[in-house]
Amino acid sequence: MKDTIISLLESALAELRDQGVLPAELAPTIKVEPARDKAHGDYATNLALMLAKPAGLNPRELADKLVAALPDSEAVSRVEIAGPGFVNFFAATDAAAQVVRHILDSGDAYGRSMIGRGQKVQVEFVSANPTGPLHVGHGRGAAIGDCLCRLMAASGFEVTREFYYNDAGAQIANLALSVQTRARGLTPDDDAWPEDGYRGGYIADVARSYMAGETVHADDRHVTGRGDPEDLDAIRDFAVAYLRREQDLDLHAFGVNFDVYFLESSLYDEGKVAATAARLADNGHTYEQDGATWLRTTDFGDDKDRVMRKQDGHYTYFLPDVAYHLDKWQRGFTTVINEQGADHHSTVTRVRAGLQALEAGIPAGWPDYVLHQMVLVTRSGVEVKLSKRAGSYVTLRDLIDEVGRDATRFFLAARRADSQLTFDIDLARSQSNDNPVYYVQYAHARVCSMLRKAEAESRPFDHDQALANLGQLDTEQEKTLLNRLSRYPEVVERAAIAREPQQVAQYLQDLAAEFHTCYNAVKVMVDDAAARNARLALGLATRQVLRNGLDMLGVSAPEEM
Repeated sequence: MKDTIISLLESALAELRDQGVLPAELAPTIKVEPARDKAHGDYATNLALMLAKPAGLNPRELADKLVAALPDSEAVSRVEIAGPGFVNFFAATDAAAQVVRHILDSGDAYGRSMIGRGQKVQVEFVSANPTGPLHVGHGRGAAIGDCLCRLMAASGFEVTREFYYNDAGAQIANLALSVQTRARGLTPDDDAWPEDGYRGGYIADVARSYMAGETVHADDRHVTGRGDPEDLDAIRDFAVAYLRREQDLDLHAFGVNFDVYFLESSLYDEGKVAATAARLADNGHTYEQDGATWLRTTDFGDDKDRVMRKQDGHYTYFLPDVAYHLDKWQRGFTTVINEQGADHHSTVTRVRAGLQALEAGIPAGWPDYVLHQMVLVTRSGVEVKLSKRAGSYVTLRDLIDEVGRDATRFFLAARRADSQLTFDIDLARSQSNDNPVYYVQYAHARVCSMLRKAEAESRPFDHDQALANLGQLDTEQEKTLLNRLSRYPEVVERAAIAREPQQVAQYLQDLAAEFHTCYNAVKVMVDDAAARNARLALGLATRQVLRNGLDMLGVSAPEEM
């Protein structure tokens, strides 16, 4: 319907240019949005307000001329001018009902498009250090990142999902020391435990497996424990592989998979970090001070220069980040989205500055970032802080075990990434209308129940009769539901471009609410076969859109609840 209105407006603009009302070279972007108030129609445009100045008319005068120039269309029942010059469109009932035909014909493809035109996009998300189980913050990143990938793939982008393993540096050294100390028979309560060591119960699991000589499989690696508590290098390799496997298992349980696993250590092994440092120096953007090497990131918008190599000769963490992103660029990803926790906010400017200093043709402001805020987990109104396995934080596995994958994914993706999230375990477990994922899934199951009832009453759905009588979907509740169904493709496109999967979650809640309202107000199983089948078709279309939208969030669409 939106595309139809845009087409009508394009014709009207052409007519006004021919009449000399508008400049011949004027070619504005036409914006048509769903009306906020149903009393003001189904769609509205501010085109007259935008073009009033170049036309030399006041907005309402131009709106009058614009409406007069609109071609006739069976899709529009009437057009009205409101306020200072808004033009409101009311969809004809028959035209609105045709969205049902379109949805049923399109099936799983409804809402998909090719606006991405096959452009390569890389989305990096989760990227947790392999030093322990994934926490709920990683879970939020996994939910948002995976939904972004689904949305962009549905919008015609060629998406690569990437996980960056920080398997080098001080944290990995602390992990190895922690496992070694546990393998020697000590516990976190002993005075000899490393000051910066990890204390979760999983450390004992890693040490036990290493000493038993077990073999762990992580991606394409196979590492066997040597059973020697003094071989720190072997312990480090085994611990990293063990915890990578554990994270992979948690992500698999969460329905999240990756195309590429990139190891930080490979940047050192292949000399890419050193080469990046040399290139920055050759370009004249570094200097020596206090025994350290600094990068002039202030030349590229940072608030202060950053240490690139410390006094002890080791690189700071942001330099391998720069080398890693140069590698992304060299792999042909002109669009890169990094989904990370808000604690990475300070790295955005310095990584971009480092990339500019490389003078490699990378555009300013590349890559893009989606940063999510922290998650507070509560039960009975009280914050839940500890996990038996991790010892100091709530794990993703804890949530999945408590409330299931569907509720965990929906709750973690249903809020704007930049807003803090309170995850109410009691609400996520409840089977009530207050639980948004239950409410949406119940709408899907309710349609399935309608169809089973029709079969049981020997009045099965008649597809042809339904499509021939879609014009009977004329109650206010049915028209509201039809209008909502027609907006789904716009929601997917808008959510993909804005990188905001919560728009889909909110849409599904609104769609479910309007379906339940319609179901309660308009009887479906009536004796009139034409009306009954038209209403069943509306239910089927709703079920299809609910299923498609839930799939964008990685949430199942149950047929019974």
